[in-house]
Amino acid sequence: PKGGIRPHKKFTISSNRSEVLFVDYIAEHLNPNGKAGIIVPEGIIFQSGTAYKDLRKMLVENHLYAVVSLPAGVFNPYSGVKTSILLMDKEIAKTREEILFIKIDNDGYNLGAQRTAVKGGQLEEAIKLAHKFIETGEFEETPIAHLVPKVEIAKKGDFNLSGERYKEQIQILTDFPLIDFEDALDKVTYSTKIKSSDYKEEGTFPVIDQSDNFIAGFWDNPEDVFRITKPVTIFGDHTRCFKYVDFDFVLGADGVKILQPTNEFHPKFFFYLIRNIDIKNLGYSRHYKELKEKQIPHPPLSIQEEIVAEIEGYQKIIDGAKAVVANYKPKIDIDPDWEMLELGEVCDFSQGTQVDKPLQLTSPKDGYEKFLRIENYTQLSDDFRYIPTELGKNKHVSADDVVVVRYGASAGFIGRGFDGILANNLFKVAPRKNTVTNPYLYYVLSSVDYQKKFTELTAGGAMPALSFRTVKEILIPIPELGVQNKIVAQIEKEQALVNANKQLIEIFEQKIKDRIAKVWGQEKTKEEFLNMAAEPQVEYAKS
Repeated sequence: PKGGIRPHKKFTISSNRSEVLFVDYIAEHLNPNGKAGIIVPEGIIFQSGTAYKDLRKMLVENHLYAVVSLPAGVFNPYSGVKTSILLMDKEIAKTREEILFIKIDNDGYNLGAQRTAVKGGQLEEAIKLAHKFIETGEFEETPIAHLVPKVEIAKKGDFNLSGERYKEQIQILTDFPLIDFEDALDKVTYSTKIKSSDYKEEGTFPVIDQSDNFIAGFWDNPEDVFRITKPVTIFGDHTRCFKYVDFDFVLGADGVKILQPTNEFHPKFFFYLIRNIDIKNLGYSRHYKELKEKQIPHPPLSIQEEIVAEIEGYQKIIDGAKAVVANYKPKIDIDPDWEMLELGEVCDFSQGTQVDKPLQLTSPKDGYEKFLRIENYTQLSDDFRYIPTELGKNKHVSADDVVVVRYGASAGFIGRGFDGILANNLFKVAPRKNTVTNPYLYYVLSSVDYQKKFTELTAGGAMPALSFRTVKEILIPIPELGVQNKIVAQIEKEQALVNANKQLIEIFEQKIKDRIAKVWGQEKTKEEFLNMAAEPQVEYAKS
């Protein structure tokens, strides 16, 4: 502001978000006839947090006369973030009952890293519209601009500044023009492809191929690098996998197609859209011949950008939940005062039984019981076999019993949760009365420290295996039964939160699928569609 910074004790808006405080400070320090144009990230426009809503309310009521939405990539190569410009003038804001919204899809340059000039720029038209509105208050709606009454913006209480939200027109999503798949693509000059047998474990440049691994290996020769000008989608011609890549890479092996969308498509929207295409499985044949025959919907860039903003909000939630699930392991802090006893002193061991395959049925039958195999525990598989009850004498387990995998790659895995008869590559560890509870034993043996012990005990042989003798010699902490119960209660409380995160992943992955599915053929009003494209009603912190 004129005259430099004026010290103050607090901001008008209570927030710890720097972008909120930044805009708040500028708005509140404008002179009575001062003007400001502030470039802001998209979160300021539609984030649902209280501070964001309070800021927008203050701006609409006192400062704001126009919002200019810019396409993502305007500030490439420094940042590809989607931004808008807030135009402020207290005097103009007082005399206008509407706010001008301008949507620029083409600023005269492509949105790649090089930002080369293209035809059809809309900046000049936008400037003329803004000047006319400022000087006369007159305005005729155009394809890139429209007025919205302030009372309409205030109606829902969130003061959302996404101009497209307020357009009063009905749109059938199936009316988005369908275009041929290859008409959505720019031509690409391929770099050298590297055989999978030549991949390096370490190197300067990542190798992207059609395998399930996002990065398949590394390579050092810069002459073989595919240089990115804007993000691309990699399609596995044999595997039908899709990968979104926004960095320089080396092409791996055979069967990799680089799909670079034209400037008419937001690169990430294009990725989400085509990932939703159902491609018939032709085995190891090439599948691009199927993909290129498809037609895809082509919404306006402004709608594509809002869909991407919504999906990325969902994806942040998914990524956070996945981090919780991946990193959680039950850990028990051992009190040095607890007694340490060998497992064989407090538990009895019993191995499962061997049953020939001809005697194993694949469906239930009277006089038969579930025959529990390794995959039932390690994969929580409900693919059960059934054997005659008399073959399982003294080999029964209940859902509460602790079961250990004895042989194979999963040796040392701790399981529970099934009633039935154990196979011979599994064994039950049964606590003796008044020493250890089943739940406590399960969590001790499943903990990080004890899983490391099992790994050490199975190392070295041709086939990993546990011997009863070495397992019985493992020392475990034996606190009082009341303490054991408290430990179990705490772990189960933690696991309830982990399970909630697993459900969260499923819910938001489905939301992403549903969101893209709507583009392919759901009927909605334009207002409903754009409301759905607003930021999801969940706040999440930056990781």
